Amino acid sequence: MVFIVNTEVKTQRQKKTLNAILTRFPFCRDAMTTSPLLPALASRDWQSHPPYQAPGYKSTLTRGPQQPLVVVPSRLGEPSVPVFGLDGLRDIDRDLTRNARRNGEPLGERIRVVGRVLDTHGRPLPHTLVELWQANAAGRYVHKVDQHDAPLDPNFLGAGRCLTDTQGRYEFLTIKPGAYPWGNHPNAWRPQHLHFSLFGQAMPCRLVTQMYFPGDPLLAYDPIYLEVPEKARTSLVADFALEETREGFALGYVFDIVLRGAST
Repeated sequence: MVFIVNTEVKTQRQKKTLNAILTRFPFCRDAMTTSPLLPALASRDWQSHPPYQAPGYKSTLTRGPQQPLVVVPSRLGEPSVPVFGLDGLRDIDRDLTRNARRNGEPLGERIRVVGRVLDTHGRPLPHTLVELWQANAAGRYVHKVDQHDAPLDPNFLGAGRCLTDTQGRYEFLTIKPGAYPWGNHPNAWRPQHLHFSLFGQAMPCRLVTQMYFPGDPLLAYDPIYLEVPEKARTSLVADFALEETREGFALGYVFDIVLRGAST
């Protein structure tokens, strides 16, 4: 369930509707009164982000904008907060080792991925929707477009979601994804990675990114990873953390995410 809450209230009807939403979702009131919405909408830091068109990543030449972007001035009342309730979320949604079981356990190495979602000033972002999708242990997605000659796992969907807690923390249990060929150039293979999608304190703060694994030899050959400015690449690689493992069950990785950060 998604509500778009605009902080500019002009009529009694708008005030009544807003109060009804805040009564059911009180954390939204905190976001409206304590979160710096306008700083979150600062322009992109091009020293940390890749260009829209990257010659090494061929599909960006047709996907990326070819004309200068049109900047639409924002007003104080325009930033809107996406509020995600718990109605459509289940605890099992964050456990990809269980949320698609049919007749047994999914195959592959089990991992636990934890982290915090923070704002520009390092403050936690509570109740933020975090979505994850990935290939299975053999390097194949559950999608009709993916025709990679690798097996599908009947007990693994490769998709999950959760809300961050009051301290901005999230957690997923899943299977470590496999590498796969992707046809960008001769003998091209994508490194093992997880996809993340997040909504921050305003719609322009949405982030879609990838998490890589430490020590992956394919990182040195991957145009998507290499098109990120060098100083920011390490922010895309998770840290292995023995203290975050589940003993006898899953190895642990830590991956913190900053939305609209000044240097990340």
